[in-house]
Amino acid sequence: MSAGSANERTADVSGRVLVVGSLNMDLTVRTERHPAPGETLAGSELVLAPGGKSANQAAAAGVLGADVVLLGAVGADGHGDMLLDAARQASVDVSAVLRREETSTGTAMIVVDAAGENTIVFSPGANGTLKPEDVRTELFDDAAVLCLCLEIPMDTVLAAARTAAGTGTQVLLNLSPYQSAPDELLALTDVLLVNTHEAAQVLGRESLEGMGAGGPDTSGWEAVLAGFGRLGVPRAVVTLGADGAVVLDATADVGSRIQPIAPTAVDVVDTTGSGDAFTAAIAQQLAEGAALTDAAHVAARAGAMAATRSGAQSSYAALRPPNGT
Repeated sequence: MSAGSANERTADVSGRVLVVGSLNMDLTVRTERHPAPGETLAGSELVLAPGGKSANQAAAAGVLGADVVLLGAVGADGHGDMLLDAARQASVDVSAVLRREETSTGTAMIVVDAAGENTIVFSPGANGTLKPEDVRTELFDDAAVLCLCLEIPMDTVLAAARTAAGTGTQVLLNLSPYQSAPDELLALTDVLLVNTHEAAQVLGRESLEGMGAGGPDTSGWEAVLAGFGRLGVPRAVVTLGADGAVVLDATADVGSRIQPIAPTAVDVVDTTGSGDAFTAAIAQQLAEGAALTDAAHVAARAGAMAATRSGAQSSYAALRPPNGT
């Protein structure tokens, strides 16, 4: 077993989750529907809230009980202060987050319609300044899982994945917001987390529409599993929105390689924080030694519960256990 073979590693299970990536201030407005191109619509009062996919994932994992360290960058401004305070309140260690004097904190502009569906445009700000040399090896000490997304420069994402390969840390890659990933990054990925649109783009397919969550005929998902395997990705979770998810695991027994994950029925208020809550729960569960399918079941519930409240990090109060601990 080579140190650089991410697909063959078995991480030391310590419960530590290292998140490397983005912190944004979310600017959210609600409308009855999303505007058409060139159209102007009246919206609700503007709401500022802490966000960024990586900060969201770190916060949700912290609320779920993981030992979490966050590496990222914010500006030396009020938005940066708010983001760091929010992460601390979610029990996230932010001592590795860098302050940049020369640029502002990243910003995400979110529009949520009456059905709770959202669109997001983000300005990277300080996130774009996170460099490969900022990924220090000592941050991986005792880390069981590295959680990555694509809101920071790709060379920094790659640096983190390479470091994880050398330290025995599992790499969980959330391929969002979508961009073409280098072959090396996919080969360093232990678990790939994508929605159906992202999966189709990775595989060079037009669509995965109509495949559903599973059933007697799994030939379509077998083809997807084989496609990921050709890219060097042994395990993946494909999310299906209201239809749940599918776990694809080439390392499992033949009859268990395709596992549908049933959705959790809830009254949807806002899906903004759902995807990151799903990712966080996968990371938290893997760090505690759970099997991927079991982790995905927990994640499906976490994502659904986050949709019952407004916002991203503000929705994660719904993830706390009933006794509030």
